[in-house]
Amino acid sequence: MSTSLVSQLIPNILTYISSHNLEVGTRLPERALAERLRVSRSPVRSALKAMATQNLLAAHPEGGYVVASAALAATPQAQEEVSNTERIYLEIAKDRLEDQLPLKVTENELMRRYQVTRSQLADILRRCVQEGWAERLPGYGWEFVEGMTSPAAYAQSYRFRLLIEPAGILEPTFKVDAFRLSICREEQELLANGRVFEASPAEIFDANTRLHETIASCSGNAFIFDSLRRLNRIRRLMEYQKAVDREQTLRRCKEHLLLIDLLLAGEIQEAAAFMTTHLTTAAREKQNFLQA
Repeated sequence: MSTSLVSQLIPNILTYISSHNLEVGTRLPERALAERLRVSRSPVRSALKAMATQNLLAAHPEGGYVVASAALAATPQAQEEVSNTERIYLEIAKDRLEDQLPLKVTENELMRRYQVTRSQLADILRRCVQEGWAERLPGYGWEFVEGMTSPAAYAQSYRFRLLIEPAGILEPTFKVDAFRLSICREEQELLANGRVFEASPAEIFDANTRLHETIASCSGNAFIFDSLRRLNRIRRLMEYQKAVDREQTLRRCKEHLLLIDLLLAGEIQEAAAFMTTHLTTAAREKQNFLQA
């Protein structure tokens, strides 16, 4: 188990505790945390165990862990650590989008440029790999995936999404995954209740793409899911180009909640129609914002 990954997960879990206003004694679901943090359950389990040894969590009599009072006190420091990593991550993303970074770089070049340790950089690069816009070169160095850089290409991406996402809901193999949609609903509700005005562009993008990709995976059509996932990888950096329009994002989060509720209620035809309306509106708002 990578100690670097576990050490990265601990402040993320503490931030999760803070952002959800969890009280002392609240149980932390291992599976839900793994889904949210985009990792397997094994490193989450190790992180929770490490937090228990630090008295940040307490063991639950029926298994697992609950929030301890020390976790609430430690959260501001954890948030600061996450915030600093997020800042460097977004700086790398911005430089890549603006062609300030070459497609191929070494770790030493990145460490010098961004004044980070090898351990910090490893966490950031791991995230870039997970999100699909960087990969390690055989033997030496890193290579960035060329992303979407023009408003015209961005508009085409939404037209493509309008073709596949509503159709995915209407696939004969579509099956609602109530557990994963409930996790997405919790995330969207948190944003709609005010988190949207504090969250980073990456956090918002992750929450929204996680929902859309979850719905695409429910289609049972691997081509629809894979196409959307690949598209989200190359449009990711475009989303970071300008500051987030928080009011528009709030409206989309509320639309996401309506969409999830339609799916959970089994209103499949209505959900597909609402997806079309949602994507059409989002495309218009995003295009105007990017051209502003």
